[in-house]
Amino acid sequence: MYDIAVIGGGPGGYATALYAHNFGLSVALIEKDRIGGTCLLRGCIPAKALIESGAVFSTVKSAAEFGVVSSEPHFEWPTAMARKGKVVEGLVNGLAGLLKTRGVETFDGFGSLAGNGRVTVSHDDGSATEIEARAIVVATGSTPSSIPGYDFDGVAIVSSDHALDWDAQPSSVAIVGAGVIGCEFASFLAEVGTEVHLFEVQDQLVPGMEPEAAKVLSRAFRRRGVKMHLGVGVGQPKVAGDSVTVPFGDDEVTVDKVLVAVGRRPMTDAINLDAVGIAAERGYIPVDTATMMTSAPGVYAVGDIVAGTPQLAHVAFAEAIAAVTHIATGETASVDYNAIPMVVYTHPEIAWVGRTEAAATSDGYAVETTEHGMRGVGRAIIQGETGGTVKIVAEQGGQLLGATVAGPGAGEMIHELMYAVGFEALPSEAAAFVHAHPTISEAIGEALMASTGRSLH
Repeated sequence: MYDIAVIGGGPGGYATALYAHNFGLSVALIEKDRIGGTCLLRGCIPAKALIESGAVFSTVKSAAEFGVVSSEPHFEWPTAMARKGKVVEGLVNGLAGLLKTRGVETFDGFGSLAGNGRVTVSHDDGSATEIEARAIVVATGSTPSSIPGYDFDGVAIVSSDHALDWDAQPSSVAIVGAGVIGCEFASFLAEVGTEVHLFEVQDQLVPGMEPEAAKVLSRAFRRRGVKMHLGVGVGQPKVAGDSVTVPFGDDEVTVDKVLVAVGRRPMTDAINLDAVGIAAERGYIPVDTATMMTSAPGVYAVGDIVAGTPQLAHVAFAEAIAAVTHIATGETASVDYNAIPMVVYTHPEIAWVGRTEAAATSDGYAVETTEHGMRGVGRAIIQGETGGTVKIVAEQGGQLLGATVAGPGAGEMIHELMYAVGFEALPSEAAAFVHAHPTISEAIGEALMASTGRSLH
């Protein structure tokens, strides 16, 4: 009898297993593939490794502007892919070693619910193992979604999983969906010389984020040659030989590959939720977010499968902590979903936390906003990255509700605003602290000062 049986070895699952060590709990961790899940194997880590290769390539290409003269660089796709694989393998091996030192027992196989306190592990050789546990945490993650007519074949029409393992750089790609994943791939591929067509049925990049940030990204994409088709749907693709034709409106485009990036769906279909009486909603599992417990006592869910929460690795980490805390102590360590930082790893980066202006208004707040661009920020000028902006959303006469940063290092800078939003700080309280000069983060200080009605520059 284990204290916790965890189904799924991705961020939510392995974080559950690791955090349980703090309470001396015994853990059985079940994974059908490899420890690490989507984030480590097919998502966050490999994608960002490639994006970093693209950023280095871009830096070298523009080095002459900074007085560094070299021969014209070329991008070696196999080398970038090999580096990506090395990064992933290093982290996977490190994680496996950490789980071992924490005393986590891992089981290779497909985990499914078998009733209260029981999990069945189906192995590749046809055998099965039954595990008993005081609590069960379901962390089975998600998989790429598609749209009608765009079934993945892994060659002409692909998901992000396939694109991360392309043997050769495609000369042209159509990306269907301009959300976070679609824009990250568009940014990387365009940076290294692929012709990119980016399609989005809504009228802006990364629908839902601040329109000011979307404009910053649109300008950067336009300079890089990305052909953006916004507010338009795509018709049925036509695969012919080594090319795919994608119709849209009264036009069409022919490319080497089509990458469908329209979101992800939860992987809960085959884990036998009925065995414990859990009713999923479109595959998502409802939970009490204070504890992460499902409608079945003793059964918890964390990560991408949880209904109504962001599909992010760091959210899965936080939800795992909440679940383990409740299992071990009966107390709550609930996630503050209003202060979750979101990052789009494009060039430039976009990051935000809390409510956007539209969301705050929809929630009934009377809001006031301020914005400070990067054009006058000394460090941004030095780096040649002046196209960004910082936007602050606050309640009129009240607390900070949200903020967005578009520009170099946005994914790192957003965290000071995370604290301000999470602690429900007043703009005047946050603006009282001093930023070093010259730094990109001065733009945050300037935006906060402007939100008090007393700007500096």
